[in-house]
Amino acid sequence: MSLRLYDTAARAVRDFTPLRAGQASVYVCGLTVQGPPHIGHVRAALAFDVLRRWLTHSGFEVTYVRNVTDIDDKILAKSAEHGVPWWAWAYDNELAATRALDVLGVLPPTYEPRATGHIPEMVELMERLIERGHAYAVDGDVYFDVRSFPEYGALTGQKLENLEPAADTDSDERKRDPRDFALWKASKPGDPETASWATPWGRGRPGWHLECSAMAGKYLGAEFDIHGGGLDLRFPHHENEQAQSRAAGDGFARYWLHNGWVTLGGEKMSKSLGNTALVDEVVKRVRPVELRYYLAAPHYRSAIEFTDDALAEAASAYRRIESFVKRAAERVGDVATHLPPAFAAALDDDLGTPAAVAVIHDHVREGNTALAGGGDDDVATALGAVRGMLGVLGLDPLDPRWAGGADTRLAEATDGLVALALEQRQAARARKDFAAADAIRDQLTALGVAVEDTPHGPRWELTR
Repeated sequence: MSLRLYDTAARAVRDFTPLRAGQASVYVCGLTVQGPPHIGHVRAALAFDVLRRWLTHSGFEVTYVRNVTDIDDKILAKSAEHGVPWWAWAYDNELAATRALDVLGVLPPTYEPRATGHIPEMVELMERLIERGHAYAVDGDVYFDVRSFPEYGALTGQKLENLEPAADTDSDERKRDPRDFALWKASKPGDPETASWATPWGRGRPGWHLECSAMAGKYLGAEFDIHGGGLDLRFPHHENEQAQSRAAGDGFARYWLHNGWVTLGGEKMSKSLGNTALVDEVVKRVRPVELRYYLAAPHYRSAIEFTDDALAEAASAYRRIESFVKRAAERVGDVATHLPPAFAAALDDDLGTPAAVAVIHDHVREGNTALAGGGDDDVATALGAVRGMLGVLGLDPLDPRWAGGADTRLAEATDGLVALALEQRQAARARKDFAAADAIRDQLTALGVAVEDTPHGPRWELTR
């Protein structure tokens, strides 16, 4: 079975046929760095990280671009509120976003362009649009003329006559149509001087939609394979991207993929609503690998309702997988990895991670049965399958990223203290002081350390 993906533009699952054989070009909208990232922000990065990993495993040479929007009305407002330069505010939050993605095991993009580094490409794109009659300048502002492009609304299946002006489109009587959107915003009194760039129409700064079209074209060319982003970006952002790029003569994206929201109390997680869960805070309650499992296990197009109970349930499920992997590896060591056909079929079916994760748990159960009474060959087979599948999802507990934990020194101290307690327990059992041995085990259990006696000696794992 070949890879099939749900294309938002076609509103159907389509076979993935790349523009160039053996290569896959992907552009994903990154963060607007107005503040530190919450888990709703990083869900998109994780969803498309799984896509990228699967494309790579399937033999594609992947060029993966994820941008940074580092100039924006909200960035200017937030920086002014805190009394710091806008560029310092943006960069601090860009670093916070990078840390959050790194701690969750998201692979770095092939290229990560910043909007402010691509003003010449934006100016060139606007000039092409004006020459073709699809954009116009008014007093230093430049607008896209939606009525000049009959395909406007095609991505989201809407007709222009039924569309209201987008929420991010200012009311301006100078526009030819209220639904026209800004490609370029002229500098206004009170704007920081450093937040403007020279253009043929005067100094100003880019509109949000223009940025991504210019950067996608710069790094992936006039036409590329996949454009991804959150469900909330379909309109107006992605609709406007497609319109301006195609109006300028580019083919732009061949497939559009959108991930579902993370909700809290039934609403999309957002800074404006105040219902956020910052990544830095959540990874204090569960390990980063457990948060990755929580966000990657559901289907990328489904909504995730964020609750502490759901997070704890996901962490517990991951620990069951981790327990098998560590026990099996202790018994049989390194093994060759492989992917069960059912797992590959699940991911080929529009990145069906729920079905793929179910295959992992099936093999964990088989592996636990083999550990309890089977031979080493059965254990090795199950371990090879489980580690192979987890590797594709970026969740292998024996990967050095996860094996060491966030603080290696703390992990080493914990290992040493538990080993000391188990030595004392073994000594108590050797002198037949079973009450003392049981007391040590009970104390470890109360601290969240489960002890299992095996033919190879006692082993332990954290249960919370």
